[in-house]
Amino acid sequence: MSTAMTRIEFHFNATERLQYACRLLRKAHTQKLRIGVVGSAQALRQLDSALWTFSAVDFLPHSTSSEGADVQDVSAILLSEDPERCAGRDVLVNLGDEVPAGFEQFGRLIEIVAVDDHGRMTARQRWKHYTAQGYDLVQHDLSKRSLS
Repeated sequence: MSTAMTRIEFHFNATERLQYACRLLRKAHTQKLRIGVVGSAQALRQLDSALWTFSAVDFLPHSTSSEGADVQDVSAILLSEDPERCAGRDVLVNLGDEVPAGFEQFGRLIEIVAVDDHGRMTARQRWKHYTAQGYDLVQHDLSKRSLS
């Protein structure tokens, strides 16, 4: 008996991290996936604002962990500082500096890495953590392709 390991993807060289996150969430939403996004309170506030304004034609139903459970349950996208609040979702997107607690309960984890030194340094630490745990990591170099 074996359990499937979480698929961990590093999307690195994100020059516009929030805009990239919005496009990624839009793509996942069109695939009918339920997504949790974790990060600092500031990053999540910025993403919340960006999700309302990044596209004139797409609405991405999202909620924050400060909203009621009924709203969170019907939202395809949940923004939370606590990864445990995102339990039961298909994908976890990490905008934070730390390895998200309980990431192994998700089928897929996506790390979005900015181009700045701090983003790269903390991503290297997470990369080392995951490889030490035996995960095979998938790399997507965003400087070489576009996500529309």
